[in-house]
Order: sequence, then structure tokens, then C-alpha cells
Amino acid sequence: MDIIAIPFLLLIKSVIGFTIWIVLADVIISWLIALNIFNTNNKIIFSIIDTISKISGFMLNPIRSRLPTNFGSIDISPIVLILFLTFIENIINRILIKIS
Repeated sequence: MDIIAIPFLLLIKSVIGFTIWIVLADVIISWLIALNIFNTNNKIIFSIIDTISKISGFMLNPIRSRLPTNFGSIDISPIVLILFLTFIENIINRILIKIS
């Protein structure tokens, strides 16, 4: 059982880490667009921003629809998602320690 469980949990942990980085990139990009640092008229920049926004939006939209996460102009749904993913990652770490 450990032959399958450990690599699977490590894969999930890697996906969680990648997801956290995508959400952080989306937050930083949205700030840079709001400050007019990124030019969204550039097609390459726009396609990168659009891809990151769609990936993070897929995960953030369920949180936004269920929780009141918009306080004025501040959206705390990325914080909620990152805290949830960190919680799951810590559970996986505990399981990996017990298995090993």
C-alpha cells in the first residue's frame, strides 16, 4: 500500500504547491494591472495573464460564490484558498510522517 500511497500523496502535495504559486501570481498580476505597470495590449502578456487568470479563477470562483470575500475593493478569496491548501498540505505531511 505504501508503494502507491506515498507517491500519490507527494503528487498531491506538488499540485498544491503549484496551485499556491499560480494564485499568488494572479494576485500580483492583478495588482500590476491595477497600477498600470503591465500593458495588456501586448498579445503575449495578455495570453499569459489570461491563462493564469482562468486557472486561478477556476479555483477562486466557488469560494467567491459561497463566502462574502469582497470587502470593498479587497478580495480575500485568494487568502481563503491558500489557507485551505496549506491546511490540506499539512495533513498530507502528517500522513507521510506516519506512513514512513
